[in-house]
Amino acid sequence: MDEFDFGYEDLADIVGDHWAGVLWGCAFEDLLTRDLEPDGRNIVDDYIKRRGWNESGPAKAYMRALRSSVMSLYEVSEVETGSGFLVRDLIRGGEPVRVSERSASQTLKQWDRIGARVVEVGGRHLLSGGLLSFTMEAAEALVADLRRSKGKRSPRTMLSLDADDLATLPALISTAWLFDVVPKTMGPVSIPTLHNSDGEEVVFHRVRFPFARGVTQALVGERLDTLRALQRETTHFWNWLGDRPGKASKGTGRMAWGVTMEDGTPVLGNVELKGRALILAVTSAERAARGTSLIADALAGLVGTPLTTIETVEQAMAARMEGLTAPEPAPDISPDITTPLIHGMLDRQYRATLDEPVGMLGDITPRTAAKTAAGRDRLATWLKHLENRSSVKPDPSDPMATYDFTWMWCELGIENLR
Repeated sequence: MDEFDFGYEDLADIVGDHWAGVLWGCAFEDLLTRDLEPDGRNIVDDYIKRRGWNESGPAKAYMRALRSSVMSLYEVSEVETGSGFLVRDLIRGGEPVRVSERSASQTLKQWDRIGARVVEVGGRHLLSGGLLSFTMEAAEALVADLRRSKGKRSPRTMLSLDADDLATLPALISTAWLFDVVPKTMGPVSIPTLHNSDGEEVVFHRVRFPFARGVTQALVGERLDTLRALQRETTHFWNWLGDRPGKASKGTGRMAWGVTMEDGTPVLGNVELKGRALILAVTSAERAARGTSLIADALAGLVGTPLTTIETVEQAMAARMEGLTAPEPAPDISPDITTPLIHGMLDRQYRATLDEPVGMLGDITPRTAAKTAAGRDRLATWLKHLENRSSVKPDPSDPMATYDFTWMWCELGIENLR
């Protein structure tokens, strides 16, 4: 509140009613674990002593378990929807434990990070009510800061926390969560400038060429096949390819984004036939100009004047968050057809990425990072980040959500870290 200059009464407006309630729950559960001065009494013990006759046996067992619990930061894995999941304590270490949980297992994804209490009741592990959802970046920063405060820098070294340390974790975890969330909700998010593989600023351009009267998709397709820069993928879809680089480029310090073929050839854009129009999709104004000229020359007499739609990265992100649909509805294609195509594209893209510098790895390639212990630890974090982002889809059957990253762990020789 001091850092961002707001009062407690403003908290719900900033983080939302739901998260304000969760934060209150975290503080209340923390209170339940405390021995209060001046006589060292505990609220749970006192309640059970005075009113325990009014509670069931399982309820009293849960209260006692909560009374002796510790809040920590956990990594989620092996989610079984409607049943439970594994959690690994990122602060205290130890083996993962299986949590029995129906509601949270409906929304949690592989490698999610949560601030929570795991209580054991009747031989089963349960989550308490106060659960904070962490971004991977905020979770990594919290653990790193905690390690530095204890003089432990290696992620392989177990943290030794005494009773006083454990007592400070609830406030530390809640505060770390707030320092990640509040700046994002109080003002506009600063989005870094993306550049494509040609160093051009990423601005999405969609150029629509209407067919001339009497022109068919087959006729346009035949003309497109004469262009050496276009590679047909399906009956209605072509990749526009650039020149293959001679060797992997070094990090430029700028955030780069792009797609390549399996052999490293950059994909400059896509060409698709939809109804009675050709759609050219590219990621910069420069590519839009080059592609428009290429298509107009090749299809002279077959298409009319093109119409261009422009969308910035910020607009694309806002549209996605608001659930806005695309200008043209996606064709109703069976997942049996789309899934192999998308998985194949991802295979090519990620295989090429293994030999390209990655910012999260310190601007070295994944294969280079795999040669050192510290690099392998960073690789594990990077791969979990990729998996987690891929799995966050409203539809669990979405090809992006069903993509299997296991081969990358095996290819880099770090499957044991998974």
